Amino acid sequence: MRRLFQYPLCAFSRKIRFTLAEKKLDFELVYESPWDPSEELLEYNLFGTLPVLVDISGTAVFGSNAICEYLEEVYTDINLTGQEPVARAEARRIVDWFAFIFHQDVYRPIITEKILKRFTKSIDRTSDPASIRQANSKLTIHMEYLSWLIDRRNWLAGRDFSMADICAASFISVLDYLGAIPWTKFEGAKDWYAKIKSRPGFRNILKDNLPQIPPSQDYSNPDF
Repeated sequence: MRRLFQYPLCAFSRKIRFTLAEKKLDFELVYESPWDPSEELLEYNLFGTLPVLVDISGTAVFGSNAICEYLEEVYTDINLTGQEPVARAEARRIVDWFAFIFHQDVYRPIITEKILKRFTKSIDRTSDPASIRQANSKLTIHMEYLSWLIDRRNWLAGRDFSMADICAASFISVLDYLGAIPWTKFEGAKDWYAKIKSRPGFRNILKDNLPQIPPSQDYSNPDF
């Protein structure tokens, strides 16, 4: 059985969970704490970062982009990158947007305040309201752009569901779990995310419920 070392509220881990599910590949989740990696995880990845995939062959791959590329190259029955060069380039552009710009502008500040400062002893736990205000301001810009894209396309990168949707949904779903997205302001993005929530490959992610951090009220509801 494939094993995925992951933390439920890690967007990069969710990206691989969603990808594996969309490719209809069986896998077992191995819970890991990002701030206290297990010895087994460190055996596969000296840096202790998540996610790490151990395939049925025993091959271990870490780094979400590397894992996705590996899965696309090894399991080719279902293509999630795109059929044409332009579509693939657009999907990769959107993946980079979320993995770097959205991560820096929005995801990391909110995760730091709501999760890392709660569980990580090695960082300053002093609250930083200004950081949250700035992240929320930038969230509006990003969500308006996402809505603009989806108003003009079937899916984020174009005609077909792709890795762009998987990556974007993985980041947004963590923020939605934390109740950090005011959906009434972003109708286009909300319609897109409702379609994501209805996909069979996303259902197990919607079942996440950490006792220390319960999900927002409508987190698991496709008709939110």
